[in-house]
Amino acid sequence: PGIPTRHIVRIGERCAEACRRLNYRGAGTFEFLFENNEFFFIEMNTRIQVEHPVTELITGVDLVAEQIRIAAGEKLRFRQRDLSFRGHAIECRINAEDPFTFVPSPGKISFYHPPGGPGIRVDSHIYHGYTVPSHYDSMVAKLIAYGDSRDQALRRMRTALSEMSIDGIKTNIALHQELMQDARFIEGGTSIHYLEQWLAAKGEVKKGG
Repeated sequence: PGIPTRHIVRIGERCAEACRRLNYRGAGTFEFLFENNEFFFIEMNTRIQVEHPVTELITGVDLVAEQIRIAAGEKLRFRQRDLSFRGHAIECRINAEDPFTFVPSPGKISFYHPPGGPGIRVDSHIYHGYTVPSHYDSMVAKLIAYGDSRDQALRRMRTALSEMSIDGIKTNIALHQELMQDARFIEGGTSIHYLEQWLAAKGEVKKGG
């Protein structure tokens, strides 16, 4: 939220032109910073993005399946003009770490209960009794909520987070629960400094309290 459609269309056209000039085939993600109505290029990831479920839910396109078809030599089954955004989706990365210090928390999962319900999707490899290793990325699940509006997606995410249970290790579920209630996040349009500012303010409140 907060970025006018005309800017999204303009940057999308630039990304498509870059891929044509590079003769690039396959899934890829361009990353930008957006400030003062201008985009600033950061990098291109030549792979599927962690947040791809958000795109899949609002477009109805299975990006992983399309990536495999392209790798097999097939052509895309649609054009850009065939795609449209429908509804809103939010993704929370569930990490095996302390929710506020971000210290990793590897170990054995003694209980696991994923949430469900309309508009809820969970991508994960964990299960009851699974041991989270200390050698890799701490992400253990992706929780995605879809709704007809941003407000509905937020409400569904809050419910899903309250239903999700992972015992035996620490996770950042509590952090996501607090962020989903924060007025600035609910309003949208926050900057890349939002989380560090939120954590700093939270620390000041604790000191003052």
